[in-house]
Amino acid sequence: MQEVKRILILQGHPDTSDQHLCHALAGAYAEGARESGHTVDTVTLATLDFPLLRNQADWMHGELPPALLPAQQAIAQAEHLVFFFPLWLGDMPALVKAFLEQVARPGFAFKREADNPFAAKGLTGRSARVVVTMGMPALLYRFYFRAHSLRSLERNVLGFVGIAPVHETLIGMVDKLGDKGVTRWKAKLRALGRRAT
Repeated sequence: MQEVKRILILQGHPDTSDQHLCHALAGAYAEGARESGHTVDTVTLATLDFPLLRNQADWMHGELPPALLPAQQAIAQAEHLVFFFPLWLGDMPALVKAFLEQVARPGFAFKREADNPFAAKGLTGRSARVVVTMGMPALLYRFYFRAHSLRSLERNVLGFVGIAPVHETLIGMVDKLGDKGVTRWKAKLRALGRRAT
């Protein structure tokens, strides 16, 4: 029997004015997960009002903005994190990066007192999936551009704080998917949600 998990969906599309493919895919994933009995929470980054981090002292010793406290608590409670965002200028949107910089603070994402930064991981025991939509072919991003921004997120952020394994879903040529393509991808995400992977 499959283990029931607590899943946190982190919706990273910066535009709240319309429903985008990222929203449809996240909805499909959540539906599949709930069908299998998993608990699903969602944090929609674009609805959160928080400042940019501007110096190391604030990151090390400042207070987490109050608007981000529920999100940080949801991350702490989750067993599996699922990120959804579009590729913008070859990278995650600035909103996603700013969010991660704020919530992944010393004392939460890693331990302040550890002498060895590689042994200071504060979020071990969690897995993740990163779902990225893009206008270019996914194979071009993966092999020609070497998925550099995705690798950075996996290694330098998620891996650094102990989140593993990290799986990825790359969806390219989104403007040419059409209704059939969107339906096909929603079915794939629903299946992933059922398995909580």
